[in-house]
Amino acid sequence: VATRDAVPRQVVDHYENPRNVGSLDRNAKNVGTGLVGAPACGDVMKLQVEVDENGKIVDARFKTFGCGSAIASSSLATEWVKGKTVDEALQIKNTDIAKELCLPPVKLHCSMLAEDAIKAALADYKLKQDPNKEEPEKKA
Repeated sequence: VATRDAVPRQVVDHYENPRNVGSLDRNAKNVGTGLVGAPACGDVMKLQVEVDENGKIVDARFKTFGCGSAIASSSLATEWVKGKTVDEALQIKNTDIAKELCLPPVKLHCSMLAEDAIKAALADYKLKQDPNKEEPEKKA
């Protein structure tokens, strides 16, 4: 069992003082919702973004069921996407999240989950912007 001293300070900070916890209106046209999970560890992450008419992310919220590193990764991800354009947010990599939080190798899957959640939320947002553009497998 790791002692608190062995846990990186940034992880403890985001875990004890998570930013942007909560939900946005998943039915709103300008809100994208990403729900991802890692069956291997049981972590589940919901990340939502609210995008303004200029394509800039003006708000982000998350709810995460998982370890401290998963919660910290989600919290940091919401901080980082705010103020970015959709395309800029898509450039956020799990390696950047892991580096910022000083995640040990055994916890890298938490940062990967956060990157996947960002991508899933932005994909949902983009789909809502052009509802007539169906995904290929949904066409008859």
